[in-house]
Amino acid sequence: MTDLRFAWLEITGKCQLSCTHCYADSGPHGTEGTLRTSDWFRVIDDVAELGAQSVQFIGGEPTLHPDLPALVDRALDAGLTVEVFSNLVHVGPRLWDAFSRPGVRLATSYYSDTAAQHEAITGRRGSHARTRANIAEALGRDIPLRAGVIDVSSSDFIGRQRTHAAQADLMSLGVAQVGVDSLRGVGRGANASPSADQLCGRCGHGAVAIAPTGEVWPCVFARWISLGNILDTDLPTILSTVASPGPVTAGTSCWPQGGGSCAPNDPPRL
Repeated sequence: MTDLRFAWLEITGKCQLSCTHCYADSGPHGTEGTLRTSDWFRVIDDVAELGAQSVQFIGGEPTLHPDLPALVDRALDAGLTVEVFSNLVHVGPRLWDAFSRPGVRLATSYYSDTAAQHEAITGRRGSHARTRANIAEALGRDIPLRAGVIDVSSSDFIGRQRTHAAQADLMSLGVAQVGVDSLRGVGRGANASPSADQLCGRCGHGAVAIAPTGEVWPCVFARWISLGNILDTDLPTILSTVASPGPVTAGTSCWPQGGGSCAPNDPPRL
């Protein structure tokens, strides 16, 4: 890969929620993996030196990583713009300070305007009110924020989802950028083995994902395609020596979780 522009950094597999559709299969019993903070510093430096312009911290729930503020600082110091994709269930003072720095933005998922339906999806009572309150808090602090309404109504555990009402609710809070995405057949959202028809066909083009274990993937949704491990080989070597996975015949747009796309000039974002 010679045109790296964007990297997903999946810094933990822990999450307070147990969303039935979670592509990362994360939850309360997840772990932070094997990478130390110093390893993530090295990854961030490598990503910047390879020419990337932005990174997105994801999980799991990235706010559960104790050194997220330091990782945000490292990325900003390397000249990268930062997006943190969080469920916004809990944000402490240190994190609000980190999120308020120039060059940092937030993204979150939302499921319904009603607490009952939202929490049927997240698996945690009270998550709707907390996420909604922290969306309002972020906007009140003038932190750039976008939201993705994930339509999981095709799954068996929920009936007709109030996606349009969720969009309206977010806009009433002042969220200017609201996207919609459908259920991804990856992780807990898969009914069987993962399939390439869940991918956009541009895996490995301009973007890369790093797992908490150090595994390198061409996309967070292509988790079964390992390009190498940064604990064995540095990222520049991995990207320069591993053959491209090539085009994938796919049936879905890569607009994961309501953000970006895999178009050449529009880096993908969760």
